[in-house]
Amino acid sequence: MSLTASTPAIRPGSPELKALLARIAVGAEERERELKPPFEAIGWIKEAGLGRLRIPVEEGGGGASVRELFETVIALAEADSNVAHILRTHYWFVEQQLIAPDPDARRRAIALLNSGALVGNGFSEQSKRPVGLYFDTAFTSDPEGGYRLNGAKYYSTGTLYSDYTQIWAAAPDGRIAGAVIPIDRDGVTIEDDWDGFGQRLTATGTTRLDNVHVAEEEYYDIGEPDGPLPPSYYGAFLQLYLQAVTAGVLRSVRNDAVALTRRRKRNFSHAGTPQTPSSDRQVLQVVGEIAAHAFAAEAITVIAAERIQDAFDSVADGVPTAHAAEAAQLAAAEAKVAVDGFSYAIATKLFDVGGASATQAAYNLDRHWRNVRTISTHNPTFLKASAIGDHVVNGASFPANAYF
Repeated sequence: MSLTASTPAIRPGSPELKALLARIAVGAEERERELKPPFEAIGWIKEAGLGRLRIPVEEGGGGASVRELFETVIALAEADSNVAHILRTHYWFVEQQLIAPDPDARRRAIALLNSGALVGNGFSEQSKRPVGLYFDTAFTSDPEGGYRLNGAKYYSTGTLYSDYTQIWAAAPDGRIAGAVIPIDRDGVTIEDDWDGFGQRLTATGTTRLDNVHVAEEEYYDIGEPDGPLPPSYYGAFLQLYLQAVTAGVLRSVRNDAVALTRRRKRNFSHAGTPQTPSSDRQVLQVVGEIAAHAFAAEAITVIAAERIQDAFDSVADGVPTAHAAEAAQLAAAEAKVAVDGFSYAIATKLFDVGGASATQAAYNLDRHWRNVRTISTHNPTFLKASAIGDHVVNGASFPANAYF
């Protein structure tokens, strides 16, 4: 893995960031239509140090607050939702390091990130085991030192574009452990076999691990799969990230609605006015509804991000307070239920603006609905809503895992 020291990280809201986002937006629709993986765009992100956005400035990063990170993700998803989604678990890895209680481990991880590295993931599996900390993939002791890792992971979003991947797996003595390893290590194979109808360039496919060596210093213990877990805001972070991507997609829907209305030169035969659609109050109403809902999705997401910031600010010895962690989980859950409640419909309103001609494959406008619907399936909305209801009515705790 040949990485070099990175240039100073890009800052949130900076002219450099705006220029980077504009550069990524060029060709995004074509990439998705032609299924061209965005390796070049990811390269620009590495060069700009965008992966270090949350690292404090004095440690080589961009110094972004949680809200500023999520605002940036929304803007990045507006430019290219696949690129934004690719970075999801990388930013989670960064968040883990920011509150790591072991100063030596934190220093090593920050140095890795400052080298320009992006970190993907290997958590979920396609197996008969229940979703959670139950894995077929396993670490075994290597008589020559360290461990050997064998198994297969799926939903490895972003790993194909990353330099390292973070793997969680079963470990000796009935425990769970993790490791961060380079993706070009012997025995690691990443397959771009994600075949979902949306977010098709995120490489959310298979990572195969065939007798992969893991050094002792790369290995870390997580605990028992059924053991008590400390308070955490990681689940809220990972799930709210998806709402940020959705909010960015809705911004893109708004942009396409505006462009579509402006370029149409004739109206429907039975429209309220014979003039062009851009002067038709009914068409403008639809565009206005799209714009309002795009704003609402962003507003909901960034306010929820502030609850995650509260949890981050409450951390002591690597653990947030139970109250702050729970508030973050509630905010992220409510954000999902609210945004999912209108995102699909708003993505399809685009066709009310343009009619049948807007369905032409050349415009690829169906990608917006496909993308937000795919994003929403990461966690069923009805399960979120029932958990929220149980919490506010009965004081029930939320599921203690990052999948909620």
